[in-house]
Amino acid sequence: MDAESHSGRQRILSLAIRDKQALHAAYMPFLRNGGLFIPADKDFDLGDELFVLLQLLDEPERIPVAGTVVWITPRGAEGNRRSGVGMQFGDQDQGDVRRRIEAYLATSLEAERPTHTL
Repeated sequence: MDAESHSGRQRILSLAIRDKQALHAAYMPFLRNGGLFIPADKDFDLGDELFVLLQLLDEPERIPVAGTVVWITPRGAEGNRRSGVGMQFGDQDQGDVRRRIEAYLATSLEAERPTHTL
């Protein structure tokens, strides 16, 4: 996964998730509307608004996704967890991003593989 950010309360990020295993590790289905863990070394606050240009697997276009920071894994977290934020998808896309991600993960959502969050 690649992520980059720019400073400010409203942040614009670019995130490329290149394989299903990385998508499974980043996806947060337990959030209302779904969400993604985004690796980041910069500081975020709960409630920060994010706009992400998301590239999934081998799709050529980036999907614009708006959301809110609802989870923070700080630098130096226990268990050598990757620092970053959990973004809950907003209502704007009416579940389109969630459906696209779940279509890719249809056979692995119930898997017992570790994720970046739980």
